[in-house]
Amino acid sequence: MTSDLERYTPGHDTCAVDFMAARRAATHAGFFLPHLAPGMSLLDLGCGPGTITTDLAAAVAPGHVLGLDQQAAQLAGARTRAGQRGLTNVEFQEGSCYEIPLDDRSVDRVFSHALLEHLAHPARALAEIHRVLRPGGMVGLCSPDWGGFLLSPPLDDAVGAYTRLQRANGGDPYVGRKFGRYLRDAGFADIFLDAHYERYADPSRIAGYLATQLDLAAQPTHAGRLRAWATQPDAMFAQSWVTATAVRPG
Repeated sequence: MTSDLERYTPGHDTCAVDFMAARRAATHAGFFLPHLAPGMSLLDLGCGPGTITTDLAAAVAPGHVLGLDQQAAQLAGARTRAGQRGLTNVEFQEGSCYEIPLDDRSVDRVFSHALLEHLAHPARALAEIHRVLRPGGMVGLCSPDWGGFLLSPPLDDAVGAYTRLQRANGGDPYVGRKFGRYLRDAGFADIFLDAHYERYADPSRIAGYLATQLDLAAQPTHAGRLRAWATQPDAMFAQSWVTATAVRPG
């Protein structure tokens, strides 16, 4: 979901795609599932490999679901996953979060996971979400906030390097704590914010995921420190996530 001023920091290599594909609705959209019901229409904005999207489609079937992502290469795998599950109520389409290909007031629910932190213009994306939601419709957002990560042993320099890289790419590693203001400014009501931690059982997965991007950014020292850190028997990486739900007023 890019503009001229932003680049998707995690990239779309095999390491990144495999990392994203491990996510499911039960683990990464659990806060939004109670707000879904059969027959609802839903947009998954920034759907990636579609593993969360297909779970959401099962939750609202026979309601229609659109998975939208600017990276077309991921969508073939998403379509394959939907076919393997026998889901006929979901489609995947290439497109921008700044120009959602839906009519005004046309969808009941919008979900977006791990997208807003990569955007140079999150307010524009939320204005588009507001536009396509029906009155009374709900948005569910989830993004990490890098101000709350817990690493043991500490590794502030390498994590700081990745934070600076994401900022240089136009993103905001601290967007989670700003959800309330962004949603209010976009015209949403009944805003509810929450936060939780995700602890990675295998620290090498998240460390390798971050290190790959630091390597590509010509920061091999920080990348090497991350990989070495993950081999320590007492390594722990706990990532903070902020969630939000909000309603478009009638």
